[in-house]
Amino acid sequence: MDTASILGVHFHAVTKQQAVDVAMSRIRARRKGYVVTPNPEIVDLCRHDGDLMHTVNHATLVLPDGIGIIYAAKILGQKLCGKVAGIEFAESLVSAMAKEGMRLFLLGAKPGVAETAGKNLCEKYPGLILAGSHDGYFSDAQQAVAAINDCGGADVVFVCLGAPKQERFIAEHMEDIHASLFCGLGGSLDVFAGVAKRAPDIFIKLGLEWFYRLLKQPSRIGRMMKLPKFLLLVIKERLFGGKGK
Repeated sequence: MDTASILGVHFHAVTKQQAVDVAMSRIRARRKGYVVTPNPEIVDLCRHDGDLMHTVNHATLVLPDGIGIIYAAKILGQKLCGKVAGIEFAESLVSAMAKEGMRLFLLGAKPGVAETAGKNLCEKYPGLILAGSHDGYFSDAQQAVAAINDCGGADVVFVCLGAPKQERFIAEHMEDIHASLFCGLGGSLDVFAGVAKRAPDIFIKLGLEWFYRLLKQPSRIGRMMKLPKFLLLVIKERLFGGKGK
């Protein structure tokens, strides 16, 4: 697969459907792998954390989740196929899994949320098997590992602990878990459970999902200010290479 390098993070230049096809191929072959969905905030974390950068860049799929990544690619002259939102990839993957009766485990969010998310997904996609669920409020990671293995394992585990906790959990524990594919998906379970809502389609199509979130949660302004700083770093990278960091 072609890649685009954005401040050291190597994104795969794939469409959502291509990403699902790669994931399903991996699951059918029972080959372990994992999917990460970095946005500008996660790319910035990677710049300051070599271990996280290594984990992200060794993923089976590194999907550009955020319009800021697409802008950055254009500035740097790198080719991407467009934004692949983690939650949209996840839902398309679940749809494909349901057709083949695959097993899904949901890890993360507040108590009860993952269970509700699983129920909703199974109702929407008949054929999907919910192997089990566990909230994200565990003090010992072995509790989560045991929960997945004790349910008989799964084909796919959605790890929704927020970045970088979810990426570190996957890197540290995937070899001990009876599952093939692991997907780091942030707050997706809240949306699947109906606890949170995505932006209206018009905001998503215009690349303004971030603006909708800001309207709904003005307290996010501090986080949102990281986007122009990120793009400034990208412009410096284009103009001066590594000297602009």
